[in-house]
Amino acid sequence: MAEPEILFEAKDGIGVVTLNRPQQRNALTFAMYDELAAICADPAVRGANRVLIVTGAGTQAFAAGTDISQFRSFQTHDDALAYETRIEHVMSTIETCPVPTIAAISGAVTGGGGAIACCCDIRIATADARFGFPIARTLGNCLSLQNYARLVGILGAPRLKELIYTARLINAEEGKAIGLYSEVVPDHPALVERMHSLGNTIAANAPLTLAATKESLARIKARQAGDLSDSDLLLKTYFSSDFQEGMEAFLAKRLPSFRGR
Repeated sequence: MAEPEILFEAKDGIGVVTLNRPQQRNALTFAMYDELAAICADPAVRGANRVLIVTGAGTQAFAAGTDISQFRSFQTHDDALAYETRIEHVMSTIETCPVPTIAAISGAVTGGGGAIACCCDIRIATADARFGFPIARTLGNCLSLQNYARLVGILGAPRLKELIYTARLINAEEGKAIGLYSEVVPDHPALVERMHSLGNTIAANAPLTLAATKESLARIKARQAGDLSDSDLLLKTYFSSDFQEGMEAFLAKRLPSFRGR
């Protein structure tokens, strides 16, 4: 029997969710996204009533984003918009998780994996962590407005533009310097030790204070965001020839040839 793609364990009120596809760099299937959202929606049901930690199996990646092969099923505009709606439900559920969340990151944290990490309250990483959204080099699609807004809140607009335009990945040292990570540890064993230690520290504090702080900041963010629409931008990229080229090139492990259409 194959191992589950999402592992979960809880002890002393602290839950640990592990994205468990190490051979695929923990790329997420739709079922994995849905299971992660289900856990984050009410972690207390599964015994995590104080803190929830999200991490990736192995040392190579926290998560490399969505499993690209699933985009081949897109046939209509509704498919692309439904995908983004589904992913936004997952991200907003992580953000509004009733308990504090920690992303414990080893290796690559890209695409949807980066979005998941940025929806968590705190991020800690290993010294070899690499963060980014290299879509301008790989798939030729775009992020949702909600995810751009999340990233602007963490990185700032100028740095986000540079990151997307160059398709580069931020190393751990830079990530710590710009506030992406609260801590950087030497390696994976140190990460495992530290995520549990940090979880215990947070779990020992007043739950109502933590919940009120999280809700207050969420309300401030919602007021600032206002009404955003991005369907035209999403469809322009997902149904472009460049996106089809980027997807097939990625799966074939070759460089894409983008033409701007």
